[in-house]
Amino acid sequence: MKHMNINTIIPVLGPARIPSPLVSQGVACEGAACDGKTRFMKDEDRIRVDVKVDHIAQEKEDGILSFEQAGPREKIYFDPSKLKCAVVTCGGLCPGLNDIIRSIVLELSHVYGVKNIYGIRYGLQGFIPKYGHDLIELNPQQVSGIQNTGGSMLGSSRGGQDIGEIVDCLERIGVGLLFMVGGDGTLMASKAIGDEVLNRGLKISVVGIPKTIDNDIFLVSRSFGFDSAVDVATLAIKSAHNEAEAYPNGIGLIKLMGRHSGFLAATAALAQPDANFVLIPEEEIMLHGENGLLAAVERRLALRKHAVIIVAEGAGQNFFEDKDIEHDASGNVKLKDIGLFLKAEISAYFESKDIPISLKYIDPSYIIRSLPANANDSVFCGLLARDAVHAGMAGKTNLLISFWNNNYVHVPMDASAGRRKKMDPSGRLWQSVLESTGQNSLFSA
Repeated sequence: MKHMNINTIIPVLGPARIPSPLVSQGVACEGAACDGKTRFMKDEDRIRVDVKVDHIAQEKEDGILSFEQAGPREKIYFDPSKLKCAVVTCGGLCPGLNDIIRSIVLELSHVYGVKNIYGIRYGLQGFIPKYGHDLIELNPQQVSGIQNTGGSMLGSSRGGQDIGEIVDCLERIGVGLLFMVGGDGTLMASKAIGDEVLNRGLKISVVGIPKTIDNDIFLVSRSFGFDSAVDVATLAIKSAHNEAEAYPNGIGLIKLMGRHSGFLAATAALAQPDANFVLIPEEEIMLHGENGLLAAVERRLALRKHAVIIVAEGAGQNFFEDKDIEHDASGNVKLKDIGLFLKAEISAYFESKDIPISLKYIDPSYIIRSLPANANDSVFCGLLARDAVHAGMAGKTNLLISFWNNNYVHVPMDASAGRRKKMDPSGRLWQSVLESTGQNSLFSA
């Protein structure tokens, strides 16, 4: 992946002149020798974007491309006693949303002493007067224990709302720091809101926390909820495998999330190596013919009497090119259901050959989305949320918090929004899937 054309400069609202409350609390210090305490980060603390050695020569000519390292700053921009903050969750549900909300509130309240924190109900609708959604006043008592429940205590919604109306609302409420939690569409909205804020000359910081089970946000190595999704997906694979093994010519077909990227399908297949075929958006599927999927499944049944197929929801969309294109409320193309399509095609194929099969179809998508985060994701959410608070309090804006090269960093929204991360078919992850499933020996497009 080449990153040399991206911007890594983080906008700021103004000079940070207020000593951080972390100093008086004795929980932060400067320099390498900190007696085990958390040290302050400086804007000069940077993390390389590209760690590949063969790209270093080019960087020596163009300059080393790097991100600001996330973390607390010694001086902050906002006066905590006068600051009003807001939190909004947008788009589809995802394990960890409540962990993010809770960690933001606790960090603002206990570490920075911010007293006025608002929860925006039902995504971007909550900013628009015509919907009539109330604000929620958030405090440590309000968020106690919410990490143990799935969904979002603030609710969510899809759909583009007028950016001007959203910024009008922020002005009316007097919000100085807005945290937006969501996927690619939300990050694009965050960028538009941040740009409008700057165009109006307002002192409002907009900080994004990337959320997607698909793990497909550009310049984000890992998004929260992905680890939890893999956990649940492995249970679906186990169930499909058990069902397939229990019957002659048994077939287990599992559809997993992944609109544009096959990270979840590939990772789950490696975590629970019972799959014989994994189908992803990055690789075109050939259905018919000697090298097609249907013939490959037939060969697998003749060999072992059962087969397990994992398909990402965005795979095989080439089969629907003659269908009308529809869009959801957020403007995303509505995907055609590849899972039900494959179920029908497989059934019809074996019926035409007079070969009886037992096909079980499993779609765990909504179970995965609405569950609480697992332990790993819960810890990860806390780290992302705390760094989002540190960034916002320092007056930084139009950025998202990213995990990159094993560090937490600030990524400008305009560097990430509108671009997607995809799995490299020649990369180690996908090649490991091919080795684990052995599907190339049966099926080749």
